[in-house]
Amino acid sequence: MARLNVNPTRMELRRLKDRLKTAERGHKLLKDKSDEMIRQFLILVKENKRLREEIEGEIAEALKSFSLASGEPLNVAQAIALPTLTAQITVGTKNVMGVDVPFMQTKRVGNIELPYALGAVPAELDDAILKLTSLADKLLHLAEVEKTCNMLSDEIEKNRRRVNALEYVMIPQLQETIKFIMMKLDENERASIVRLMKIKS
Repeated sequence: MARLNVNPTRMELRRLKDRLKTAERGHKLLKDKSDEMIRQFLILVKENKRLREEIEGEIAEALKSFSLASGEPLNVAQAIALPTLTAQITVGTKNVMGVDVPFMQTKRVGNIELPYALGAVPAELDDAILKLTSLADKLLHLAEVEKTCNMLSDEIEKNRRRVNALEYVMIPQLQETIKFIMMKLDENERASIVRLMKIKS
């Protein structure tokens, strides 16, 4: 392992020992952070999978109802042309293990879910609209969870690189340099003792 290019002095030795202590403490903290981020990531991935399967099933049912209702496309188009419900979405961020991830909250404005006379269109359209309306919140939550998973996976990768750099490059370099300086200082001390002995004799 390559060592750092420093002067072998006691002052440099003390400075390098302090750096080594800090690097080891930082390595432990980053390793703990990495473990916790992976745990959070696995929880979110499970939730993402569950939400995705649930939503895909509900979307398939809603689209099936919609295709059954669209036998009379002109009536259906006129019936859903003017929505009576609107959604207000509040977007913000929340902190997960030092990563700012998106956070969305929805609020519905309006009180009539079906914007048409019930006798004017097939009953399947009612099912389709009610299912798709209830799916809006779940879709936003799924988007939030998926983005959080992506951001956490990027951060886990960055953190892993930092941990590896400390573990396999910086800490061994510092240890090698400290060992070299200590050997040099011991060698200098032995040389000075030999010199003193020769002077005495």
